[in-house]
Amino acid sequence: MVHKGFRIEHKDKVARLILDRPEKHNAFGDALIADLTGALESLDKDPSIRIVVLAAEGPSFSAGGDLAWMQRAAKYDATQNLADAQALAKLMATLDGMSKPTIAAVQGPAYGGGCGLIAACDIAIATTAAIFALTEVRLGLIPAVIGPYVIRAIGQRQARRLFLTAERFSAEEALRIGFIHEVTMVNDLQNAVNKVTNFLIQGGPKALGEAKKLIQELAGSEGQNSTDAMAKKIAEMRQTPEGREGVAAFLEKRKPAWVIDDKNK
Repeated sequence: MVHKGFRIEHKDKVARLILDRPEKHNAFGDALIADLTGALESLDKDPSIRIVVLAAEGPSFSAGGDLAWMQRAAKYDATQNLADAQALAKLMATLDGMSKPTIAAVQGPAYGGGCGLIAACDIAIATTAAIFALTEVRLGLIPAVIGPYVIRAIGQRQARRLFLTAERFSAEEALRIGFIHEVTMVNDLQNAVNKVTNFLIQGGPKALGEAKKLIQELAGSEGQNSTDAMAKKIAEMRQTPEGREGVAAFLEKRKPAWVIDDKNK
């Protein structure tokens, strides 16, 4: 099944949802966010599917938000901004809340929202070519919508550094801090994913879903409970002068005003 921006392949009760905009580094916009959400909802209801693997084509896993979407969003009013942020929050919550096991197969770099997709999956496997960064503050924004999922994966202490510095970190570092579960060589990613799916397929379908619910309950369901609040936060940040300047600077390929001002001091 092919959609604009991704395709779905089925084999042996495993569905592979593959981002396939390699020329755009698999960045996503409002239309793709809505389509991905719908696809995940359909896969979750499909009794023939036991496991969902989120993968990508090309050198990058996902660069987060695409330029065209950011350009449109920069002109949104407060109501449009909130609705837009809530759509992204719904995508993350849908992926996080699936009753079936999910695996992120990360073959290359992931930034911003791309990291959110990974954190919302149950299991994450990355190659040595993968690089990660939570870059929002460099746009004058914050990783609010993806924040609950990332913090759940790496904890507050690591998030304090990576949310604030927006620095890149390697697959090995991502493994060390708990963002991913396994690092493989580039040509061994599929074998690593297959090994995990072979474990998962031995579990009872209902038991797997109930085990996921149990984890959410025991952990306090941070991601689910804060979805709306986090959507409001990023919508508010997008409306601030700093948020508008940061996004404008990124789109115009220049340094934001706060970097220039700092150098002039």
